Amino acid sequence: MTVRLGKLFGEAPSEVRPRQDRRAPGADTVIEIAGTTFVVEYKSSGSTAPVSAAIEKVRRLAASVGPRAIPLVVVPFMGQVGSRRCEEAGVAWLDLSGNARIVAPGIRVLVEGQPNQFKSRGRPSSAFAPKSSRISRWLLMHAEHPVKQRDLAQATDMDEGFTSRIVSRLEEESFVLRGQDGELKLRDPDLLLAAWRETYDFSMHQVIQGHLAARSGEEALRFLADGLRGEGVRYAATGLAAAWLLTKFSGFRLTTMYVAERPASEVLESLAFREEERGANVWIVVPKDDGVFQGAGERDGIACVHPVQAYLDLKDQPERAKEAAEQLRSELLKWSSHA
Repeated sequence: MTVRLGKLFGEAPSEVRPRQDRRAPGADTVIEIAGTTFVVEYKSSGSTAPVSAAIEKVRRLAASVGPRAIPLVVVPFMGQVGSRRCEEAGVAWLDLSGNARIVAPGIRVLVEGQPNQFKSRGRPSSAFAPKSSRISRWLLMHAEHPVKQRDLAQATDMDEGFTSRIVSRLEEESFVLRGQDGELKLRDPDLLLAAWRETYDFSMHQVIQGHLAARSGEEALRFLADGLRGEGVRYAATGLAAAWLLTKFSGFRLTTMYVAERPASEVLESLAFREEERGANVWIVVPKDDGVFQGAGERDGIACVHPVQAYLDLKDQPERAKEAAEQLRSELLKWSSHA
């Protein structure tokens, strides 16, 4: 880390002087380089939760060292949300993969685009895996209300042992706080949602792309919903269609619909659904886990996923999905207070 920092400032390793500072006893190190003091906090992950915790700590420590000391977060590879949170907080960061953002009076170092050199092999266990994420979804849906772990397991239809493991992971990553009475409460709902969205991958679901003859997205949505309901298929709109149902934000062309299981060919034929990727205006999606239906409700006579799920799915949608997600967030995903 000291070598990389030295290179950014054109200094030899011998000119980079790490030390301990009694004014910041909790700091991982304090570094003097080119007449500048950096107070450093190192985290083993650049994901949202550890970076957010590091920001809070290093800002406090840097202030105790002096007004010109620069708080610096160092990680193996910085995620997008972590980078944005550092920028918003006025905290510099550097990763060991070669990226950095250090902006302070008289200093402007911006390096980006270097790949993650610390990817772990295999698929890491995650509190946001398809089934595991039922816990986060339920907690976000009920963020204002503490809950017992046993009640949480029952509400998400998961066994207590599995629920305990996921809750422990959320506690380790500082997303969840446990009160003296054992009740669980989110530390910061916005932080949990941002961290989940950072890792969310819509392509894990089975997506059937195709075309319905319709003059608009709304017409395709209503026709598809009526047809699936008539065939007894459990469904719920998501993505751009859900954003329109929930907030009436803009028109849309692509209708995305979750179904509990892949519709039989005769059902698709009855809808005059033509399966083809090119020019698709409908995505029929078989979810990796039925948790996507948690909190689903009816809007304008059409089943629609909960705003949390719609917000996640908009990450990988075309058209004006980014704006739709921002509108959804501002209208329906606001929490009055944090724990």
